[in-house]
Amino acid sequence: MTELVTYQRSSDKGAILTIDDGKANVVNPALLQALHQGLDQAQRDRVAVVLKGRPGVFSGGFDLRIARQSQAEFKRLVLDGGALTERLLSFPAPVVVASTGHAIAMGTFMVLAADLRLGLLGDYKYGMNEVAIGMILPHFAVAIAQARLAPTYMQRSVLLAEIYKPEQAQAAGYLDELLPDVEALDAMVAKQLEYIATLDFQAHAATKQRLRADALAALRQGITLDKAEFGI
Repeated sequence: MTELVTYQRSSDKGAILTIDDGKANVVNPALLQALHQGLDQAQRDRVAVVLKGRPGVFSGGFDLRIARQSQAEFKRLVLDGGALTERLLSFPAPVVVASTGHAIAMGTFMVLAADLRLGLLGDYKYGMNEVAIGMILPHFAVAIAQARLAPTYMQRSVLLAEIYKPEQAQAAGYLDELLPDVEALDAMVAKQLEYIATLDFQAHAATKQRLRADALAALRQGITLDKAEFGI
């Protein structure tokens, strides 16, 4: 791992990947590489994964400084974000997100790809802001939104770039459960990892492929369409 992502075994069948760049946990090539290294280690260890952010922030989304510097590099970054989303959605062990705060754009794509999404009550923001900042939502992002968001919030989230506080984010389908504070969040993570340890990971992986076959096909097709659109 790197300083951007720490890997900590929390149990015989669980590991916590903590994202912390000291700021907004923006997604750039360095962070993506660190996350993949953590997931590689988890696969070698054959453990479930908990993705956790820094205090107040899970992830602020793609690093837009790259877009200002080079559109070609930003397009590659978006495609790499799609590849991470696909990996999380199809990961062969359980994936839990412990969202410690704001999750925007690519941050929400990671949240949506998890098997269990835990969040904190508080003045935090969740949503896909692409349309609001002049960015067309990538095909892969539309696919993950269609797979995981509640139908009644789909159009508002994707087309109107609505941003939600945690309670409404839970109703929209970004989160499964909300906890009152960090201590309660950590306790719930420990409780869930204890339960996850009772699962058969081989059965989990096979069932995940069946359950998400359509969603994964749509996501992979979306990545293919994004590549063609970007000319990559």
